[in-house]
Amino acid sequence: MFEFDVQSTAVEELSDVTKIVSDTISKSRVSEGLCVVYCPHTTAAVTVNENADPDVKSDMLKSPRDIVQNVGFTHSEGKSPAHVKSSYWGCSQTIPVSAGKLVLGA
Repeated sequence: MFEFDVQSTAVEELSDVTKIVSDTISKSRVSEGLCVVYCPHTTAAVTVNENADPDVKSDMLKSPRDIVQNVGFTHSEGKSPAHVKSSYWGCSQTIPVSAGKLVLGA
């Protein structure tokens, strides 16, 4: 198991961790298998996105705002929308590894 930290600077943000995960796979010398990227924090999620078009990143942040409306949350911390969004998106992704590299779409 390998761990790394991601620091966020905004209330809503997409952080590209592809290089970190790819480098970790290379260092591990795993040639075939599965890579599980898991985030244990309850207000964060893990998704796969090609990251080619910046509009997609923007849309991925905007769309959940329309789905997760403030319904008068009772959780006093003020991060209830983030908890709900994290539950919708999920806390992990499993990515195949072949020939020592992540198998990602084009």
